[in-house]
Amino acid sequence: MKKIILPFIAVICFAFLSPNTYAQDSTKVDPSLQGQYQLMLSKSRSADGNKLINAGRLASFWRNVRDTLNSERKELYNARTKITEQQKSIIDLKELIDGKDSALTTLNTKLNEITFLGISFSKSNYNTIVWTLIIGLGLALAFIVIRSTKLNHEAKYRSNLYNEISSEFQNYKMKTNDKEKKLARELQDERNKFEEYRSTGR
Repeated sequence: MKKIILPFIAVICFAFLSPNTYAQDSTKVDPSLQGQYQLMLSKSRSADGNKLINAGRLASFWRNVRDTLNSERKELYNARTKITEQQKSIIDLKELIDGKDSALTTLNTKLNEITFLGISFSKSNYNTIVWTLIIGLGLALAFIVIRSTKLNHEAKYRSNLYNEISSEFQNYKMKTNDKEKKLARELQDERNKFEEYRSTGR
């Protein structure tokens, strides 16, 4: 009988204690749930191996637990909402980046392509073709210059040779003409002599 009465009396005594006492005590310790729990345990009494806890302290502790849970749930909801918004922003940014990457790839492709006579070439192929043509034209020009130089030398040589032959021919003509004139004079002299001889011989 004593075992039943003593805990009952202890509970009634604690129930009638002023709640202000708990508020006063709670200001002296850690205001967290752990601190409040430790305070509640320290202020409780033991009876026959059981803890007798003040009902006001327990109710206040439960209110604090409920408020903390509500606050944590609200923060969790806000955090999830923020995460969802951030994920949406990340998806939007990813789509924007993908679009810009695609536009940049298209632009780079256009920049790396050159259209000539309606045919598209990459810059590397175009440069290869242009430099091949330039080198080919350079070689052809060098061949033409060398060939022209040789032909000019040949023409100059032949012109000089012609001039020499022409000069020799003119000299030969003059000498031949002189010889013809000399022979004509000698022939005339012989004729004159012959005529004289004939006329005197009569």
